Amino acid sequence: MSIDITDLRSFYASPLGIVTHRFVGRVIGRFWGPLTGLRVLGLGYASPYLTAMRADCERALAFMPASQGVVNWPSTGASASALVDPLIMPLPDASIDRVLVVHALETVESPTELLHEIWRILTPGGRIIVVAPNRRGLWARMDTTPFGHGQPYSRSQLKSLMRQTWFSPEGWAETLYVPPLRNRFLLQTAQAWEQIGHSFSLPFAGLHIVEATKQLYRPGAVRTVRRMARTTPVFVPAPAPASRVRIDPKPLAPKR
Repeated sequence: MSIDITDLRSFYASPLGIVTHRFVGRVIGRFWGPLTGLRVLGLGYASPYLTAMRADCERALAFMPASQGVVNWPSTGASASALVDPLIMPLPDASIDRVLVVHALETVESPTELLHEIWRILTPGGRIIVVAPNRRGLWARMDTTPFGHGQPYSRSQLKSLMRQTWFSPEGWAETLYVPPLRNRFLLQTAQAWEQIGHSFSLPFAGLHIVEATKQLYRPGAVRTVRRMARTTPVFVPAPAPASRVRIDPKPLAPKR
């Protein structure tokens, strides 16, 4: 079930959303680095993170699912956002270099079809970052944030999903160890929660962030080749024509 666009905007405008944006944006920047000359697509509600990339990349687009709603982005200048069906995006093959998926994988009806569609529009060797709620974290168990809606994932589930859809996972990160509560003290100590969680590799982080690369070749399906049985001609003898016996219609006279 998708989240309404007004709820997403309200979340990222709140103190908890600002903390989320800071930690998630830090991981994205570490994975991708400079994006000079690249074409970037944000899918779901990725506009808070695209704003920092827009100055460097050649082009940045924000596609938002029809079930969620759309807002104008960026706030100034020509709009680069669009309302789309994420399973059939209006882009040609191999037209995007980077795709950032936020608030989309956990709410879409078919995650496999979504990743197949992203594979289609990515250039050879293109890269994707997926932000998804952690099944074992508190953020997936509480519906006070957008990450508490939809289908959460474990690390093994994400890895399996990526490989099934022709992506090669290369980078992993966990973030948001702070509880998803609008408590001023917790938000002020969010950095300490992050440091403790990373130092001890605690399993209850709020989000998984995985970076993967598009595989250049799809694995082809193996089809069983049916061999036709070799046939040999069979000679069937034709029936011989029946012999005709002439019968005299006149009866023979009796002998005396």
